[in-house]
Amino acid sequence: MSKRIQEILANMSLKQKIYHLQQVTTATYLTTKESRFEIITGPNSAVKLDKEMVFDVGTSLNLVGAETMIDAESNYLKNSKYKIPLMIMQDVIHGHRTLYPINLAVAGSFDRDLAKEVAQMAAKEASLDGMSVTFAPMVDLVRDPRWGRVMESSGEDPYLNGEMAKATVEGYQGDMGPYNIAACVKHFAAYGAAEAGRDYNTVDMSERTLREYYLPAYKAAVDAGVKMLMTAFNIVDGVPCVGNEHLVKDILRDEWGFDGVVISDYGAVEEMIVHGAAENKKEAAYLAMKAGCDIEMMSSCYAEYLEELINEGKITEEMVDKSVLRILDLKEDLGILDKPYRSVNVEESKAVQLSPEHREKARRGAEESAVLLKNDGILPLSKNVSSVALIGPLANTGEIHGSWHCGGKAEETISVYEGLKNLLGDKVKYAQGCQIEYDSCDTSLFDEACELAKNSECVVLCLGDHQEYSGEGNCRANIELPEVQYKLLDRILEVNKNVVVALFAGRPLAIQRLDKTAPAILDMWMPGTEGGNACANLLFGDAIPSGKITMTFPRALGQCPIYYNHYTTGRPKKEEDDEKFVRFTSCFLDMPNSPLYPFGYGLSYTSFEYSKLKMDKAGNIRLNVKNTGKRSGCEVVQLYVQENNPTVLRPKKELKAFKKVHLEAGKSTTVTFELNH
Repeated sequence: MSKRIQEILANMSLKQKIYHLQQVTTATYLTTKESRFEIITGPNSAVKLDKEMVFDVGTSLNLVGAETMIDAESNYLKNSKYKIPLMIMQDVIHGHRTLYPINLAVAGSFDRDLAKEVAQMAAKEASLDGMSVTFAPMVDLVRDPRWGRVMESSGEDPYLNGEMAKATVEGYQGDMGPYNIAACVKHFAAYGAAEAGRDYNTVDMSERTLREYYLPAYKAAVDAGVKMLMTAFNIVDGVPCVGNEHLVKDILRDEWGFDGVVISDYGAVEEMIVHGAAENKKEAAYLAMKAGCDIEMMSSCYAEYLEELINEGKITEEMVDKSVLRILDLKEDLGILDKPYRSVNVEESKAVQLSPEHREKARRGAEESAVLLKNDGILPLSKNVSSVALIGPLANTGEIHGSWHCGGKAEETISVYEGLKNLLGDKVKYAQGCQIEYDSCDTSLFDEACELAKNSECVVLCLGDHQEYSGEGNCRANIELPEVQYKLLDRILEVNKNVVVALFAGRPLAIQRLDKTAPAILDMWMPGTEGGNACANLLFGDAIPSGKITMTFPRALGQCPIYYNHYTTGRPKKEEDDEKFVRFTSCFLDMPNSPLYPFGYGLSYTSFEYSKLKMDKAGNIRLNVKNTGKRSGCEVVQLYVQENNPTVLRPKKELKAFKKVHLEAGKSTTVTFELNH
């Protein structure tokens, strides 16, 4: 810690140090009539701070816009006694104003450089709007698609999660000078293992499972130099994470050597009372501070009770000092102490956000992230087609940019209709076909859609989920497509067999019925601002699908949780018997064990052949990869291992390395892996 921040700390009163550990919404400081301090309502009303206290708070969250940032920071500094600038944080999850695909999709690109590049783009836009910290990356390993927050994750593999965590942290915090922002890895720990895929639910697992699968990605982010870490809502080993000394103190601080800022999730300190871990707010403050939580987000246990706990000798002022110093150190590192507004710039922000350069990056991200799930030979479609019927509830909407869309707007997002029109012009005609609501039974739009399909050469049918059917708090007990969408597909196929389904969703769906019926399925996930242009390019061959699945697609919900890196049981069912019921083996009576689409799966418009696989004594592996098709394309070469007869059992297979290669038709290359982990 520098001498400067030591001096700042020395000049702070105990109360002011305690208030510096508090986080409230940035709207608290806006001077507009609707949001000035005197009429705080909603979430802020639960934070028991008076006007004097609130202008000693150290950090705030949730703000979009350079002008509003300047307003809030100016008002704060005007009224603050100590004039230590606010540090403003925001959920910049998959872009700021220009949105790239959801993180689950970007991970499927298996492209570290892409993950870093889009994070840099987001950081630049966010910093120009006054953000200093993003609550990302979310690296929770997930195995249950019912959980709404799978869209924020990189999927079910610890190695891939770690690689994407590292690339994303480097993108946000890297070498862009004033455009860098601090990353906050979350949610520590094991939040992705919430029982039944239900948000905020309990987590119960062994220490071995925790360390083998759930902790590696957080550790990768720490090793990459992440500045901040957020604790999770859930319990681990019977203790809420925000007050879990074993997690925060023993593992994160002492074992991993992390000395950055630890922040609670939204209201999580006070929620320890609801958990039953704390009797009241005073005990909640004690448990969180004792565990090592520096910032309390959106509850006021610290502000109300830390001084009393110090006077009673239950905690020490030195503990508070350490937390304040970490926050001040980060402010100094980001340049906030010298430049409260950092790189905020109203005019440059307008020029950069949604710029052609950023839109191009978002489009390329969407193209590389899409996964071709099925193709009976219909794709790619020909641009010489005479007419295209574009049908479906997700065909003509900008609400395909994904949940957690920060400053992104539906009206600024390219719909599939716009994308196809940009590519093909008046050849494209549109009909909605049905409603998007998953409980809709309305078939009144079928006739119009069928008439259009009947009189068109081919059909692009946009099916899936509304973007707000995933994300925080949006968990699903049913992950099938709505019945009305299947009925629409059946009706369309009666009049035109040349149907391609463009699928939009924030999670893997149980679409066995779709797989059996549709001639082709292109999974666009939630593709971001340029989703429509990317979809058009992929469907008509101007881009070649290369994305792979990073989270297993079940055949049916009853298979969940389902994931590739599972253990072999003592009574396994043989793979050749997968379609059969074999009693007294580990299987289902009414369903194969195998998933619909496994981890790492994804088709292309070309084909690849592997040969000449060799491994030397040092563990270096070489193989030849050849593009045997008629088109250029990218292949994600994935290396899996299985350990024979280990002392402690290992999964059936584990991803240990991957490389993405681009090959022209007929060309080949040698791929080398160093198997050292």
